[in-house]
Amino acid sequence: MGRGRQKAKQTKVARELKYTNHHIDMDRLRKELAADAPRDDQAASHDQESEPAR
Repeated sequence: MGRGRQKAKQTKVARELKYTNHHIDMDRLRKELAADAPRDDQAASHDQESEPAR
């Protein structure tokens, strides 16, 4: 018992997320994702370091 309020709140939040109009700044998102992604030269050196020596 006692799950009624919790479920109602989750349903309310889910409904708000689903039906509200969210303005997404695609340029800003692209910049953030590009800053988080490793560059090719860093990714290649990281892959070599993580492989165990045989």
